[in-house]
Amino acid sequence: MNVDAAVAAVAAIAGLCTGVFAMLAFRWSERDQAKPTRSSLHTEAVLPPGVDTVLSVLRSSAVVLDEADAVVKASSAAYALGLVRGGKLAVEPMMQMARDTRRDGEIRQVELDLPRRGTGRGEALAVSARVAPLGSRLVLLLVEDLTEARRIEAVRRDFVANVSHELKTPVGALSLLSEAVMDASDDPEAVERFAGRMQNEATRLTSLVQELIDLSRVQNDDPLEDAEPVRVDELVAEAMDRCRQQAGAKQITMAAGGTADLSVWGNRGQLAAALGNLVENAVNYSPARTRVGIAGRRVAAPGGDLIEIAVTDQGIGISEKDRDRIFERFYRVDPARSRATGGTGLGLAIVKHVAASHGGEVTVWSAEGQGSTFTLRLPEAGAVRDRERPADLSAEGLDDEDRPYETFNDPLPAHPAPEVLP
Repeated sequence: MNVDAAVAAVAAIAGLCTGVFAMLAFRWSERDQAKPTRSSLHTEAVLPPGVDTVLSVLRSSAVVLDEADAVVKASSAAYALGLVRGGKLAVEPMMQMARDTRRDGEIRQVELDLPRRGTGRGEALAVSARVAPLGSRLVLLLVEDLTEARRIEAVRRDFVANVSHELKTPVGALSLLSEAVMDASDDPEAVERFAGRMQNEATRLTSLVQELIDLSRVQNDDPLEDAEPVRVDELVAEAMDRCRQQAGAKQITMAAGGTADLSVWGNRGQLAAALGNLVENAVNYSPARTRVGIAGRRVAAPGGDLIEIAVTDQGIGISEKDRDRIFERFYRVDPARSRATGGTGLGLAIVKHVAASHGGEVTVWSAEGQGSTFTLRLPEAGAVRDRERPADLSAEGLDDEDRPYETFNDPLPAHPAPEVLP
């Protein structure tokens, strides 16, 4: 009897222990399930309410880091800039800033130059990074791309410096020449010689000031406010008249050709100035007894037909290293030659801005010793209509795009077809 009672007591104790262990195991299981895992920290659920929506509308690149420095949230711009790679913040200075902010809660900001992703030319990406705590465990990193702003600021500084230098040169020359005239007051020949040089410097100064005014106007004004249909043949005739004296002095023949009855849409004054600059450059940089040709044609384009006006010369040509920079303000391929011809280095910059403000572009084909072809491409004026192929372009089985621009009666030696043409 005592043995049975003992067995029953042992069985009861064993059952009680089993129940206790089962209950504890169940509670431990619930606690493990409720505990946040490393993967759950990487989901959007850990972000405070509304933060995800705010980050999605920010223009800055945004990255949210957790306690383990893993990326919880990152905007597409952050990936595009190369800030986040493989779920980790790839910029060590920013990572250190985030750790320091997580430790003391202080907001930090720094400007960095980062290598540009995907380029092997060592170009720097200028950014401004700002780190702030987000809740008790997260850190928010906002990165602003300053590259374009810095570029514009550098262009502005260079422009001011170049303008100051260009204005100082003729002003200084006029000052020296005036002193020379005063010292040579008893020498009529010297006075006449110095006065002639003063007149040349004054002309250069006037041209520079006028081109600065023209450049400012085309950059700030909207040419399409006073836009009208402008006949291409009238623009060509005006450009040729503008350069007729310089061309005659060098025995350069100017000839016009191409498709007749073409019109473009835009500001007549700006278009005339742009084409005049191209023709003037062609004359100034061409040897004596050569030819300069101006030809226009119509080309098809997805957004509507375009008018191309090409200016071709037999000049010195432009080297490949200079071709990408000739449209910069004050850039000169040959500074000595530009000074001899009275060039200011602003003409092609004006052409570029006029073309862009009219919804077009200007391109160049050139080879050293063979000459250059500058092509001004502008939207056509008027409605789309049926057109016949010009006879001079369809001759000998050549298409419009294959025929060189020199379509006047006594053509220039044909240049290779410019690669920029469609």
